[in-house]
Amino acid sequence: MLLLCRILHCIDMEQLLHYVWKHKIFPLEELKTAQGQRIEVIDAGLKNTNAGPDFFNAKIKLDGVLWVGNIEIHLKASDWFKHGHHTDASYDSVILHIVSEADAEVSRTNGEAIPQMQLACPEWVQRNYKELLKADSYPPCYRIIPSLPRLVAHSWMSALQIERFEQKASALSERLKHCANNWEDAFFVTLARNFGFGLNGDAFEAWANRIPLRAVDKHRDNLFQIEAIFFGQAGVLQDPDGDEYYLRLKKEYDYLSHKFGLSPMDVSLWRFLRLRPNNFPHIRIAQLACLYHRAYGLLSRIMETETLQGVRDMLKGGTSEYWLTHYTFGGLSPSRPKTLSQSSLDLLIINTVVTFLYAYGLHKANEALCARAGRFLEEIKAENNYITRMWHQCGLEAANAADSQALIQLKKEYCDKKKCLYCRIGYEYLKRKEL
Repeated sequence: MLLLCRILHCIDMEQLLHYVWKHKIFPLEELKTAQGQRIEVIDAGLKNTNAGPDFFNAKIKLDGVLWVGNIEIHLKASDWFKHGHHTDASYDSVILHIVSEADAEVSRTNGEAIPQMQLACPEWVQRNYKELLKADSYPPCYRIIPSLPRLVAHSWMSALQIERFEQKASALSERLKHCANNWEDAFFVTLARNFGFGLNGDAFEAWANRIPLRAVDKHRDNLFQIEAIFFGQAGVLQDPDGDEYYLRLKKEYDYLSHKFGLSPMDVSLWRFLRLRPNNFPHIRIAQLACLYHRAYGLLSRIMETETLQGVRDMLKGGTSEYWLTHYTFGGLSPSRPKTLSQSSLDLLIINTVVTFLYAYGLHKANEALCARAGRFLEEIKAENNYITRMWHQCGLEAANAADSQALIQLKKEYCDKKKCLYCRIGYEYLKRKEL
């Protein structure tokens, strides 16, 4: 455990050196190499996230002579040899080796010496970084949020919105592979997952992957048969007894499962605890069956719908008559339409429709679809969840769903992963000598 802590400490310190170099947090005195050459940093270079030197295409002057090339950073100069860079030709392009401790001289594969600069991480940067990692308050940078310049906050939120778009599009590409690159099928699976609204998301995705959509297409004009397949594959038609509607569904499913070689999922995957009746899996499956029945080519129709309200109307859905007076099979309840609320519709649009508009827009190089995805988010009210409430208490307001998606990205991809060095708010925190 002690060895692990030391390794993690070294990693953190090297990351801080990267940070100090990238943002040019240099001492006030003149910079010099270990050999006494004067250094002027014109461009710190581009951070490299792959194999090879740490920064590409840097520009520096050594004794007034311009050098263009790459930068490598280590805690100890001897790490150059420990990592085998002296035998790796891809490091011959390094024009400056930056270290915290110059315990060795380094060279290229031909033996030529590489200029080396000793750079210390300022004490106040180290102190601020330790505070960010260890702070009990969440998020640890909360103290500076109210004083952030509006331009900083706005530009970072915009970048996070794009980052979240791209992350969701990447996840969708994996689902597309599973669906043999059929966009309509991938849309059905994604929509089904989001019909689980968190608690039953995994169960709905497992269920959707068991639905034989090509077989269901043959019965698309018959809502009862669609319900039979949908409920049967959910594993909820296995009891021998039930009311008349249940027994009819079970009989139809037995016939269709034999016809198409179907097998139901494990019914124990469904969760009911602390769910409101409107969120019961039975109601959500009934709504999906009705939607699938009446909206053939749903994804294509959504792609053609240019208004947010038009998409809401398309997804609002409903159920067959039986479910007006039931939440599960059997027990009666007062008659009530089982349509989706606007807040539920908007969550489906945020997590399904917007993702597909953006991803399909990229796939087809259709900028209008990507722009529509962003416009829909800006038109939808900001999400109200524990993440957005937390940021609200810290002073970061979400004006719309685009902002709330950015704040979710900030928490999950930066705060939760302690990636303060890559966060613009973290940068603002680290650069302050007094807080």
